[in-house]
Amino acid sequence: MERSEILKSCKRIVVKVGTSTLTYSNGLPNYDAMEKLIRQLANAKNKGYEIVLVTSGAIGVGMAKLKLKQRPKTIPEKQACAAVGQGLLMHLYEKIFSEYCINVAQILLTREDVNDRQRFLNARNLMFELIKSDIVPIINENDAVAVDEIKIGDNDNLSALVAMLSDADLLVILSDIDGLYDKDPNIYEDAKLISTVKKINDNILKMAGDSKTKIGTGGMVTKIQAAKIATSSGIPMIIAKGSLDGVITRILNGEEIGTIFLSNKKPLSCKRGWIAFAKKPKGEIYIDDGAVKALVEDNKSLLSPGIKKIEGNFLKGDCVLILSLDGKQVAKGLINYSSLEISDIMLKNPEGFNQLYKEIVHRDNMVIIWEE
Repeated sequence: MERSEILKSCKRIVVKVGTSTLTYSNGLPNYDAMEKLIRQLANAKNKGYEIVLVTSGAIGVGMAKLKLKQRPKTIPEKQACAAVGQGLLMHLYEKIFSEYCINVAQILLTREDVNDRQRFLNARNLMFELIKSDIVPIINENDAVAVDEIKIGDNDNLSALVAMLSDADLLVILSDIDGLYDKDPNIYEDAKLISTVKKINDNILKMAGDSKTKIGTGGMVTKIQAAKIATSSGIPMIIAKGSLDGVITRILNGEEIGTIFLSNKKPLSCKRGWIAFAKKPKGEIYIDDGAVKALVEDNKSLLSPGIKKIEGNFLKGDCVLILSLDGKQVAKGLINYSSLEISDIMLKNPEGFNQLYKEIVHRDNMVIIWEE
């Protein structure tokens, strides 16, 4: 399907704008860029699109207020800048959006807000209510309080999770790069921009580079991760350069700019998407070849006889990673029993375990991630 045809069916758009688009190289805010972006979003909204904005930039705005010339390096310093900057950032958004008679609302999220099922659904319901009320949700990670244990980590992945929980039709990530290249354009002059990605495979992952490359550090790697979340949830994603004139308008008009990642033909449901990408696994279960076949080929639940080893401490309802005996990932799912219950009976009464605990992970609470 042509890009223009895909975009014709899109109504709810999540736009993620990165720090590099909103700030200058010294980290201070670029007010001109903000005004141009908001003008395009307002115009798209007037055309009938439903807009959700995921934004970075709180630390940069905080730096300006605190008159810092260099980006802070320690976590407490970054948190202080974020605490000061987030309110000012929202004030800027509210001020400029109000010039176009558009109301906005702030949502700050952490990993726990998407990891916990009830909080995930609360955020989802809130998003629906704001959109229904003609309000533009503006979302950021809660950097003022988030530490490593509860951080989502980057706003690329955050935007994909937001797209999933809000049932978006399209995710647009704006950054300082034109899109996905076949190799690092900072190194190779003959690097070519890839216009369309039909499936995210090992070749695509290699093109993103690794954490040691300039483009891979907080750059293309996290965008490919975001694309995996979005496309698996049935949401196409576009990466484009945020500084391009009229970039949002041109994208929605179907212009061939940036890279589009096509959505899967058989997308995950919202619940399975949450299990696959939002829920953090608390343990691991190793299963034999027969159980692998039952899960992957026969679409069955995980039954107790196939379990050969467990690792980690988990409770009933926690997410676990299911692996083959050679360590290959098979599935993720919500466990029906605690690690203590399973270990105790496997050690003391293996036969009783097989008889009493039939369904360890039900098929409806499982996502297959096995790849040949």
